[in-house]
Amino acid sequence: MSEPQQSGQNQVQNYIGGQWTDATGTDGMDVVNPATGETLSYVGFSTDGDVDEAVQHGQAAFNTWSQRPIEERIQPLFELKQLLEEHLDALAEVLVEEHGKTLDEARGELRRGIENVETACGMPTLMQAGHVENAAPNIDETAVRKPLGVFAAVTPFNFPGMIPLWFLPYAVASGNSFILKPSERDPLTTKYMFELIDEAGFPDGVVQLVNGSVDTVDALIEHDGIEGISFVGSTPVAKTIYQKAAANGKRVQAQGGAKNHIVVSETADLEFAARKSVSSALACSGERCLANDVVCVEESVYGEFRDLVVDIAASQVVGYGLDEETDVGALITPEHEERVRNYVETGVQEGANLVLDGRDVSVEGSEDGNFLGPCIFTDVTPDMVIAQEEIFGPVLSLMSVTDVDQGIEVLNSSDFGNAASLFTGEGAEARDFRHNAQAGNLAINAGTAAPMAFFHFGGQKDSFFGDLHAQAEDVVRFYTDETVYIERWPDA
Repeated sequence: MSEPQQSGQNQVQNYIGGQWTDATGTDGMDVVNPATGETLSYVGFSTDGDVDEAVQHGQAAFNTWSQRPIEERIQPLFELKQLLEEHLDALAEVLVEEHGKTLDEARGELRRGIENVETACGMPTLMQAGHVENAAPNIDETAVRKPLGVFAAVTPFNFPGMIPLWFLPYAVASGNSFILKPSERDPLTTKYMFELIDEAGFPDGVVQLVNGSVDTVDALIEHDGIEGISFVGSTPVAKTIYQKAAANGKRVQAQGGAKNHIVVSETADLEFAARKSVSSALACSGERCLANDVVCVEESVYGEFRDLVVDIAASQVVGYGLDEETDVGALITPEHEERVRNYVETGVQEGANLVLDGRDVSVEGSEDGNFLGPCIFTDVTPDMVIAQEEIFGPVLSLMSVTDVDQGIEVLNSSDFGNAASLFTGEGAEARDFRHNAQAGNLAINAGTAAPMAFFHFGGQKDSFFGDLHAQAEDVVRFYTDETVYIERWPDA
């Protein structure tokens, strides 16, 4: 195992060719605890040269790694799964300190990541393609999936432990080498994970880490040695990366932003629906692409549902994520906190009714933290900014609709298509929702439509650019190409 060495100002390092090394760029940024304002570390940004070095190591590793028996390729994943289990609590604490979410949320995120490692351990089955005997006279045909080379992923700040594992295990188990560029805002969780990756026994160059910012991402996109790019982040950046990567002849999957909706029928269990709606909007302080932050409620039960939501949201405890009683943690940066506050003010100016105002929240002992309490708007209309744009904060908007069909019309009118949920007691309404709601992840009587690791993570419209999604069989197809092998023996 290669020991990470801290240099400079406790610097977060790259992991290239099996060695921990400093990024050679002159730029970088502090890693700050969003709940306390304390500087935790410093991350230096990588240069084009650092990226090129990683790609060269990845290409060299691919030449031998791709030829390894598939059973050998999944053995380090079994080891990594066990290491992640053993270090889960310690990883969760690091995640809370640099991100701001609660300890339970961090544990849940890591659990989802581990599930992807488990699923990728089934690569001997996932890699199987098709075979037809006698496809033509005396001819048998077989489709064979083959790895392609070096892939890269650019992942966001909001799930630094989970989202890299949407990609990494599948890329390497299918025979490719892999480079991760994590968010520069919270790289310490990734650093910890790579210490475990180093211990798990992957050959040098198969899995690598380059830290950096926009220039580092551009270097990955433009490098001739990179076969494909995976990205998760905002829609404007996702669209740009999709265009740039495609122009450079690469495979690309780019998950963008969201504006997710819940529809509540008069037949629903209203108390259950209210609890799940609040949880969906406020979990991770609303900083997640699956947050349902607009609830379309059938007008006959709107008042009752509104009162339930306000009561539940008002009981949420805002505080430091490592405190077990905390429900809503800190936002990632002061700049992002101000951005969310501006959205709240926009909602007030637009005429929505701010029935729960969390802007004056204070957390004892964390006066320098980036905190915003739950903000609940009622009487929201579809034309309002807060009903159309992704806020990425602890803000929930309630909207009255005449019936479930109108609720579906509202969510379908959005430019985004990431996720949506319906709370109902009627199968017919559920069926209509399943057939007509335009989103890649749909749920019935569940607040968050989060797919398990053995299903792909969906997304439509401006929420996803590409053809093959993250997780499961979709991402295996992304990381491989099918060669058709035609065999004929005339004398047979």
